[in-house]
Amino acid sequence: MNLANKITMIRIFLVPIFMFFLLTKFPYGAYIAVGVFIIAAITDGLDGYIARKWKQVTNFGKFIDPLADKLLVTAALISLVELNKLSSWVAMIIISREFVVTSLRVVAVSEGIIIAASMWGKIKTITQIIAIIAILIDNFPFSLFGFPFDKISMLLAVIFTIFSGIDYLAKNWEVININ
Repeated sequence: MNLANKITMIRIFLVPIFMFFLLTKFPYGAYIAVGVFIIAAITDGLDGYIARKWKQVTNFGKFIDPLADKLLVTAALISLVELNKLSSWVAMIIISREFVVTSLRVVAVSEGIIIAASMWGKIKTITQIIAIIAILIDNFPFSLFGFPFDKISMLLAVIFTIFSGIDYLAKNWEVININ
């Protein structure tokens, strides 16, 4: 396993750690959870950069990297719903898109086709991460000015989530129509 894929695996292992600190009454747990989430989010950009720079792009990496992103974001969304910091309909839209795209990727892999992340998928991930961090830190420092950055960024994340899902389906429709 190359370095880029090891970094991706670290992101997966950080997911339960993030949830533990966010959802338990561990002293300063919410702050630790934010730190763990940010570190996990940084590894998303880092693994891709390393894979491209050192020519370590693999089919496993193309598959596991988006899956690691989905696990991190899904864990955060479910946790935020549990904490009453996010509406369940927002989480369901985002998680549903992830199930659809993951299912499409699984079908494609069974046909020997690897669907790499698109630009819109990357933008979707970035907007989701920014929105989740804004909610995790209770909209600080924007809350000092009464600016709802957390709500606006989550709305943008939902819009990009829907758009990127439609984009994946449109660009890969032939995978669905394979006999």
